[in-house]
Amino acid sequence: MKMNPRKLKTIGIFLVFLIPFLFTGCSGGNHESSNSKSAETKEKEPETKIEEKDWSDDFAGLNGAAVIYEPEENRYQIYNQDLAKTRRSPCSTFKIISSLTALENGVIDPDHSVREWSGEQFWNSGWNQDISFEEAFRVSCVWYFREVIDDIGKERMQKELDKLSYGNCDISDWEGKQNTNNNNRALTGFWIESSLKISPKEQTEVMERIFGDTSSYSKESLSRLKQVMLTSQDKEKDIAIYGKTGMGKDNGITTDAWFTGFADVSGQRKYFCVYLGKTNGADVTSTKAKEIAIQIISDL
Repeated sequence: MKMNPRKLKTIGIFLVFLIPFLFTGCSGGNHESSNSKSAETKEKEPETKIEEKDWSDDFAGLNGAAVIYEPEENRYQIYNQDLAKTRRSPCSTFKIISSLTALENGVIDPDHSVREWSGEQFWNSGWNQDISFEEAFRVSCVWYFREVIDDIGKERMQKELDKLSYGNCDISDWEGKQNTNNNNRALTGFWIESSLKISPKEQTEVMERIFGDTSSYSKESLSRLKQVMLTSQDKEKDIAIYGKTGMGKDNGITTDAWFTGFADVSGQRKYFCVYLGKTNGADVTSTKAKEIAIQIISDL
């Protein structure tokens, strides 16, 4: 059947106007949806804020850095940014990670956690006894956690560090042979002046991955870990501080001293790290790093 040429012309003109309109409508809808999703993403991910702080009075001439991280506001308060981004050996602050990994994998059963002392006399008298997990954490017993880490094994430990994005994630010197301060197998490891490195800023981020709202770890493991990390409480100021010290030496001289963890301040969680490096003419200790951290947090 033949169609009237005039009608064909009318239909053709109609389609010329209709088709672009249809495609524009689809494209416009997708663009609007894309913008909407982009806006939602921006709302969920606030811009990173870095505030430089002058906490030099708290450090009193010591070479060091401090970081306070508030993830809800995506805000960092940092003293000495260059050093705060420099990776160093975590030393005994790594006991937070080894404890968590051991608790999650059943290597440590907190109710039956006593390990037998070998009888070797160590410089720290608190290590010269059969010792439980809680006590070993409190006195930072290296031989206890050397055994724990060996029981965890390389594969599980590497997997955990990769999951946490823990500094350089390098456990290649498993035995700790790079440590120039000690050659006792019971007192060396990749986390003590060896292959594993992490910065103060990264320490706070790892703490948030463990203890933050999106943590993938069991409530039981986190509860046990918080118990041993509790350092101080000030009920009047509504402050509770949880952390772990760490200290490493090079040829007998302290080169790294740490205190890292988190604080609950008036219902708000803040992740922190204070690091002290080698300072000529001054006594650098992890105890001093802890004092500085507590003072900074108390003044927030």
